[in-house]
Amino acid sequence: MIERQAIIPQGMEYVYDRIHYAPAVRVGDTIYVSGQIGRDDDGQLVEGTEAQIVQAFENLKKVLAAAGAQLSDIVDLTTFHTDMRDLQLFMKVRDRYLTQDFPAWTAIGAASLGGAPGYLIEIKAVAVLRR
Repeated sequence: MIERQAIIPQGMEYVYDRIHYAPAVRVGDTIYVSGQIGRDDDGQLVEGTEAQIVQAFENLKKVLAAAGAQLSDIVDLTTFHTDMRDLQLFMKVRDRYLTQDFPAWTAIGAASLGGAPGYLIEIKAVAVLRR
């Protein structure tokens, strides 16, 4: 039986302890990353569309690093957008973070995100560690 391991980076313990979900779960060489939003290390929503996208990618990178992975290990990316008109800006920022070995990608429009008003983007990913 393959072991499941919750991935909880430093500073994200509150989501596991209070909200009861893991920032990621590793099963074998596969890492399932929960949706990352534009919240900073203090749990505060960052202001501005581009800043939220950048912060969500930084959070994604932090979770992957805690699992021993990196952005280039992502094989599937799902993004949720409260305004699909921001898709071009999202792709511009995404291309700063994902520069090779491009993953499969699905973009979904959503009425709201993050359980509170003001969240504009959420990024969910599946990564596979390279041997």
